[in-house]
Amino acid sequence: MADIGIDIGGQTSKVVDEFAEQPWDYVITVCDAANEACPVFPKKSSRLHWSFEDPSHASGSEDQRLDLFRRVRDQLKRRITDWIGTQ
Repeated sequence: MADIGIDIGGQTSKVVDEFAEQPWDYVITVCDAANEACPVFPKKSSRLHWSFEDPSHASGSEDQRLDLFRRVRDQLKRRITDWIGTQ
């Protein structure tokens, strides 16, 4: 993310259960495993699934794995930008 000027150094992984009771307009899953394992959110929300390759399963050299992370990052950015444009 630093490649595109975004500092995520202070971010941490979170457990989805801590958000389940909060109201969300949208719940968006971005990989097939997350879509299958996504819990039911009891508050009203629209659920969307955008299927992207999971870069955590990347193999090959460090450069090849990094390329996959960057490619998926850029695909996500385009998808989010396009989706926001329709809202």
